[in-house]
Amino acid sequence: MIDVSREEFEVLVAEALDTIPAELAGLLDNVVVVVEDDAPTDDPDLLGLYSGVPLTERGSWYAGVLPDRITVYRNPTLAICDTREDVVEEVQITVVHEIAHHFGIDDDRLHDLGYD
Repeated sequence: MIDVSREEFEVLVAEALDTIPAELAGLLDNVVVVVEDDAPTDDPDLLGLYSGVPLTERGSWYAGVLPDRITVYRNPTLAICDTREDVVEEVQITVVHEIAHHFGIDDDRLHDLGYD
């Protein structure tokens, strides 16, 4: 397992967010992105998680709610990477994957698009 500090990993997540096209980034609504070291104990290999209400499911009732949350898990990501370049690539894939969930794109469609 490669060693990347929490601070450096957070920078990689921020850099991945910066690569999102402006027209899509501008559509991110009421969402925060955070880094946690470990995935939930019931899914310890999880690399990322979207928690919230996808844009496609929001209706007139959607107001005054806490922000959606995208979590990127550092240790599971590092566990599957051999190089820093692998980490950069995996973080990018994970960030795009979880943002896609925010837009209402499910895992099957992501798989069809090549994001596994």
